[in-house]
Amino acid sequence: MAWIVSTTVTKTLKDVKFPCNYCKNLLPKTRYSFAIRKYSVCKMVSDTSLERTKQGLIQHKKEAFWFYRFLSIVYDTIVNPFHWTVEMRDTSLKQAQLDSRDLKVLDAGGGTGFTTEGIVQYVDAHNVTLLDQSPHQMDKAKKKPALSAVHFVEGDAENLPFATNSFDRYVSAGSIEYWPEPQRGVAEAYRVLKRGGIATIIGPVRATHWFSRFWCDLWMLFPTEEEYRYWFQKAGFEDIKISYIGPAAYKGIREHGLIMGLTVSGRKPLDGPSEPVCSLGPMKESLSTPYTWQQKLLFPFRWLLGCIAGFYYFLLPFFIMLYAALFIRRDRSIKNQD
Repeated sequence: MAWIVSTTVTKTLKDVKFPCNYCKNLLPKTRYSFAIRKYSVCKMVSDTSLERTKQGLIQHKKEAFWFYRFLSIVYDTIVNPFHWTVEMRDTSLKQAQLDSRDLKVLDAGGGTGFTTEGIVQYVDAHNVTLLDQSPHQMDKAKKKPALSAVHFVEGDAENLPFATNSFDRYVSAGSIEYWPEPQRGVAEAYRVLKRGGIATIIGPVRATHWFSRFWCDLWMLFPTEEEYRYWFQKAGFEDIKISYIGPAAYKGIREHGLIMGLTVSGRKPLDGPSEPVCSLGPMKESLSTPYTWQQKLLFPFRWLLGCIAGFYYFLLPFFIMLYAALFIRRDRSIKNQD
């Protein structure tokens, strides 16, 4: 089964950094148990220092397109079993509140359809739309019998080709890490949702260990929890909730970062505006925008170095699982719940 760190924490209050005094005052003065649940509904994050200025090498549309051109061949074979398991998917989709088969659902950045397969267990397939910028990924999804009635759209998660107020639910798993402008992608999620609709994004968590942090920052976007919360709040979402996921074989190890390590959800207010409340300028990148000769010259070097950085995270699970099997007797995420 997948592990979740959402209700139990072992640090003392003095060891925790809170985004605001409101969160801090909610907690007891000593060791606490349900801190993350209180912390997860905070709406007070407004630190503009969370706006990133640097991007990972594969956190660009063209680089990501060609990265997936080759990764799509083995994605379901070598990525999902070690980073995004069925148990993790099912846990995250519960937060999406897919509580009716008639809901209209968008799976943005749906790729090979692994997450979409989970969605159609709760929602009729003809009510589900899978969007991705990679035709190679979607070719894999189209071959899956459970997705035969799903609508497939080739498009950009930062510029969704749908009308405002179109969907009841928005789900995106394993896509935000490639968005050059994550705030724009979250704002688009807000826009296409109907009032009262829920957006759920599942994505990476930044490493705290210095060596792994170097590689995750070099590769792509590994956000912190505060960044996820900030993007959702700035777009206009309310009732923002966060929970943690990870492969069961990791036994709670998180310091090296996780490709799929966090689920964040938010609701579009019933009485709120149809458009996102944040103001964004023109898009910085488009897959159709031609490169300059300087960019063409640098592209193969950037792409190759980004792939090398990504390869670190394909090797890392084997070392973590071996370490966990040999030296961790009990899952770190549950040992303090007794």
